[in-house]
Amino acid sequence: MGTSNVSATSDFILVGLFSYTGPHLVLFFLVATMFIIGLLGNTILIFLIATDSRLHTPMYFLLSQLSLLDVGFPLVTIPKMVAEFLQGKNVITFGECTAQMFFLMLMGVSEGVLLSLMSYDRYVAVCHPLHYQVLMRSQVCLVMVGASWFSGALVASIQTSIALQFPYCASHTVDHFFCELPALLKLSCADTSAYELALSISGVLILLMPLSLILTSYGQVLRAVVLMRSAEARYKAFTTCSSHVAVVGLFYGAAVFMYMVPGSYHSPQQDNVVSLFYSLITPTLNPLIYSLRNREVQMSLVKIMGRSDFRAKR
Repeated sequence: MGTSNVSATSDFILVGLFSYTGPHLVLFFLVATMFIIGLLGNTILIFLIATDSRLHTPMYFLLSQLSLLDVGFPLVTIPKMVAEFLQGKNVITFGECTAQMFFLMLMGVSEGVLLSLMSYDRYVAVCHPLHYQVLMRSQVCLVMVGASWFSGALVASIQTSIALQFPYCASHTVDHFFCELPALLKLSCADTSAYELALSISGVLILLMPLSLILTSYGQVLRAVVLMRSAEARYKAFTTCSSHVAVVGLFYGAAVFMYMVPGSYHSPQQDNVVSLFYSLITPTLNPLIYSLRNREVQMSLVKIMGRSDFRAKR
């Protein structure tokens, strides 16, 4: 009971990404710039989808939820990391650490499920276009989004509550730039090997189930695209789906490394790089590779900018 009280009332020290040397200062400004670009890109995309009636389709509705998750991912970690660097202290309270773990798992699992449901949307659009309006009606889209958020909240609640049961008295220095479950478990003075094994197994299930749906959906899409007679239709379907596949590859590549590969097989430095990749780089790239290069989104952006110029001239 004493060790639990110590863990619950003590602060943790995060090993930050940056020091006050020249190369690290460049890296700091690069991370800050990417954070701003990603935040702006995803916010603009959400705004365009909400305000332009031409983008009120199932694909863009699901995409707006992806952008919402990509806004939240960096907000959980990057502002705290930047504040610590500017203040010269890398201290995080136990409550803040718990909140980071919970929200990162919430958004990570939700995004994984959402990407699989988006692949189903593309499967229906390409393979069953005549039934698309029925199979992807608004009620179905709402259920899909609700399922993705609920699954994330459920997994995050279970994993975080279990992690809080362990006493953290061995050390209070987290060898990471934010509180992530695998890094925090290394600080426990209790035997966590059974839980870490269960975490790896659950990670396999949580990742492989959506990934199997994605592979199945895109296998059918690829087959349908190859059989298309119209070169224009084939190009449009391939362009849309290839963007989604790129997003899936970026997200699942990092997630598989972190949660399917046991912690003993990768170093803290590798964990930092991979975590930075999926918590900052992927959310920044998603609006660029998935939507802002789409013709519909470009037209919507031009339309909004045209209105702004007209009002400014008046």
